[in-house]
Amino acid sequence: MSPRRLPSPGTPGRLPFAGVLRLGRPSPIWFKPALSVVVAVAPPNLTLLALGRLDLAMYTMAGSLCALYAHNRPYAARARALGWVVLGMVAGLAVSLVAASLTANAVVLVTVGALLAAAQKTLCDATRVGPPGNVVLTFISSAALFLPQTLGQVPGHLGLALAAGAWAWLVGMAPGLLRPHGPERRAVAQALNATAGYVQRHREAPDAADDPGPRAAPAAAVQAAWQTLLAPGARTDATRRALERLVVRAEVALAAPADTDPERLRAWSRDLRGTAAVPHPDDLADDDEILGVEAEVAAERRPWAGRLRHLAPLAARTALGCALAGYVSLALGVGRPYWALVTAASLYQANLALTWSRAVQRVVGNLIGVLAFAALVPLAHLHQAVLVLCCLALNFGAEALISRNYWLGSVCVTPMALLITEFAHRQDSGELITERVVDTVVGTLVGFVAALVVTNRRAGDRLTQALSTAERARERAARLLAEPAPAPAALEAARRSLTAALTDLRTTADAASGEWWQRALPQERVVAAERSGHRTLAATVRRQGLLLARHTDGGAEDVRR
Repeated sequence: MSPRRLPSPGTPGRLPFAGVLRLGRPSPIWFKPALSVVVAVAPPNLTLLALGRLDLAMYTMAGSLCALYAHNRPYAARARALGWVVLGMVAGLAVSLVAASLTANAVVLVTVGALLAAAQKTLCDATRVGPPGNVVLTFISSAALFLPQTLGQVPGHLGLALAAGAWAWLVGMAPGLLRPHGPERRAVAQALNATAGYVQRHREAPDAADDPGPRAAPAAAVQAAWQTLLAPGARTDATRRALERLVVRAEVALAAPADTDPERLRAWSRDLRGTAAVPHPDDLADDDEILGVEAEVAAERRPWAGRLRHLAPLAARTALGCALAGYVSLALGVGRPYWALVTAASLYQANLALTWSRAVQRVVGNLIGVLAFAALVPLAHLHQAVLVLCCLALNFGAEALISRNYWLGSVCVTPMALLITEFAHRQDSGELITERVVDTVVGTLVGFVAALVVTNRRAGDRLTQALSTAERARERAARLLAEPAPAPAALEAARRSLTAALTDLRTTADAASGEWWQRALPQERVVAAERSGHRTLAATVRRQGLLLARHTDGGAEDVRR
């Protein structure tokens, strides 16, 4: 098998169609955000319903929807992340409500919304807050721009959002009382399972050993496991150290797949899914298993602000696309231009190819979602309680389905967004449907055109930097290998540094290859760096003596404590 090559980006290539709408496997924790958002949204909305003030639900939902975030993070890191999400949501809402109270000029409001959307996109990407990213923040802040508002009402409305956000924070943290290491166990289990799949494929097709492509997914899973285990504030205890040893095993298997038993990795992964004790690999001493962890912790503590400069083109795309989408919607006489703005904001991904895929998914999901709204709205009009229950069901459905494919989740998100507009008073369904279809088409077309106009030439610069980092990491590991007796901790730190550099190189190369109108990418250099890097990793593993023993006679019992 020939190694994967980067497409030449000097001129435009084909935009992807195949597989854009294909359904994938659901997220292993799809039910967690789905249940969390229902639990976070239901009490405030039902309370407002009982008080006859469902018109205030938009403000409480701003806080409640924060429960969607940070489900993959350890609880110490989740507490901080959720806190910042709540504050960010309330801050964006505050800007929108103040703007709405100071002016009714739709052009000004759209401009404010576009700038907010760009800021939210940039900060979410820089801090790597994770799904659902900036879209929920932008939906709330953009919709709030067009709510009737006075300055005197703003503090009370922000108070409702903050109270609901505090409840969402409690909902997000509550599972930690039952499974304090749940996120870490899931991350390590995914890394072990992904690595086992790679090892199995390597055994079936050993001639593809030099192809760096198949290593990308398991390497990313291993890196994600380390980031979860080494998150700031994570507790250092026996469980975490046992999980660290399992991630080391996954790293070793990835570097030397020919010497690894995939069934042993799968057995460990299965054991981590439940609540039993963490499996304890017994083929190495404890002190040798966690060499270099401290060095990796220090390496991971890089300020997120340093990533902002690389996101400038994406911020410009978002600001321009959202503003133009809103202006075109206004010119067409649509009463809710923020829908077009939010549609444009939802498109922008790491590169143009991914942005195109998201555009197709958005259009398909929204159009089917409009049909779902047409079917649901007669039921929702029976009583406001039914309206609230319909929105709760759609909240659950959106989070349950969106990990299969974005368009499938949008089938639930679209009718939910339309029904929310009826919390204050009943709307004309035909007008809502027409405006939503128009805004979907306008937001998608104008947003994608903005992505074509604002090119990301910095993608090539980032790839060059990632290449240099990977080459330096490989040279450092090679120098240590050449020494007669390298320090074990130094060799382990070099191996992990090289692993991280190769993962970042693949991610950066994939992102750069999806951009148009930039200088030619160093394709051969990327392939050479990945090949030599993975060979050095394998040599490092063999030098350390970290190879896993093969177990062919039902090794599941051997991996238990």
